[in-house]
Amino acid sequence: MTEQASLRPLALKISATLALAAVLLWAGWITRALFVDEPPRIVTVRLAETIGHFIDEAARADADPATVQAASLAYLQAAELAVADMGKDGRVVLVAEAVLAGAAEDATPELETRIAARLEVEAQP
Repeated sequence: MTEQASLRPLALKISATLALAAVLLWAGWITRALFVDEPPRIVTVRLAETIGHFIDEAARADADPATVQAASLAYLQAAELAVADMGKDGRVVLVAEAVLAGAAEDATPELETRIAARLEVEAQP
């Protein structure tokens, strides 16, 4: 019985040491997660090319100039809002025609999808 009594304080000291080590590791992880900023994700969009495709399609359409002008204005507004939305999640969105972006990710398909979705929502009554 005296052996168990002498082992109990040792077991408590080991448990306390392990608990303290776990708390310190957790605190270090939390501190790193809160204070270490990850670099922003940089993407490019080919905005002029995207708008150019729309203008080409509008030029081929048999519509009166007022309709084409209204559709062009709606498209440009949707493009502007789509680019702004893409930057809200911490990404840096660069217009590919304005910069030499190198190996930055091309997000033009996402831009086109967002523009189409906005135009579809605006077209619904």
